[in-house]
Amino acid sequence: MEDRAITASESIETAEHRGAEHRAGSPAEGRRSLAGRATALLGSNAVRVGFVLVAVGLGFFAVAGQWSQVRAAFADLGPGSIAGALAMVLLALFVSMLVWRSLMAAAGSPVPLAAAARIFFVGQIGKYVPGAVWPVLAQMELGRARLIPRQRSATVAVVKILVDLSAGLLVSAVALVAGLTSSGTAGYRWAFLGIPVVLVCLHPRVLNPVIDRLLRLVRRPAQEPPLTGRAIVVAMLWALLSWVLFGLSVWLLAVRLGAPQGRAFLLSAGGFAFAWCIGFLVVFAPAGAGVREVVLVAALSPVLGVGKATAVALLSRLLTTVADLLSVGFVALFGRVRPGRGPAPAPPPQDPGRAG
Repeated sequence: MEDRAITASESIETAEHRGAEHRAGSPAEGRRSLAGRATALLGSNAVRVGFVLVAVGLGFFAVAGQWSQVRAAFADLGPGSIAGALAMVLLALFVSMLVWRSLMAAAGSPVPLAAAARIFFVGQIGKYVPGAVWPVLAQMELGRARLIPRQRSATVAVVKILVDLSAGLLVSAVALVAGLTSSGTAGYRWAFLGIPVVLVCLHPRVLNPVIDRLLRLVRRPAQEPPLTGRAIVVAMLWALLSWVLFGLSVWLLAVRLGAPQGRAFLLSAGGFAFAWCIGFLVVFAPAGAGVREVVLVAALSPVLGVGKATAVALLSRLLTTVADLLSVGFVALFGRVRPGRGPAPAPPPQDPGRAG
């Protein structure tokens, strides 16, 4: 009797212990709950609004910090060349958005132009917040309004970075080799070694298996549909055009300050693209701040001298920041993401008694 009583008591204690464990939840369940709370927090309106305010504030801070250094250049440049350069930057940003939009459509989520502009430009303003992850997170959350899966937004963001880098390095290699006789950027030419690596990574037979492998590691379904070679080529063409437009913005400023037109264009296009790529690879600098200007000055100094090249580099950064802020303001005033349409609901089952 005593043995049975002890056994029953142990059984009750074991059951109570298991019940307590169940109520407390397993470690895996706790992690899932924590991830769910973090996801809900990131998707809240307060976090979205706060993110945009912080990013825009840092953008304005970047403009204010450069203002005293470029004010003297305004007298020599004049409003016409500055307005033209700003227009080129705005066009380049628009074309860069088309890179993202074309990849998103190829990945299975076609997005209307107005919605694409809002998702892309509001997300991109996050590059002024330290940490490269913010633009991706912002686009993931904004894309939910169009029923774009988070993993698809993240995949497209990574592929777009690879496309931008490969196109930028290609433009840099061609333009700088053709136009640069000085050794100003020789210390950074190691970045050109990344061209074949990035191009190989963009091949669909390499890119799609890598994407699927990464998705399996985070227990997500494979990318459907897989990205095709045609989709990558289209995105590359848009990206190349965006780099040319960015180069034109720098060229307008450089020519106004006395640079020879032909060579200045090669150095402007190649220098800006190369400066962006180096600035991106230096991960601790938000939006490549500081690093990009050093590389662009090195590229332009053979035709402008260090003083004028510095003014052009700083003014180019200022115009890029202003264009980012104008893009966000434009889509905030005129663009609005409407909820996407999900799959059509299935028709209600027919009552067998009423059939026929």
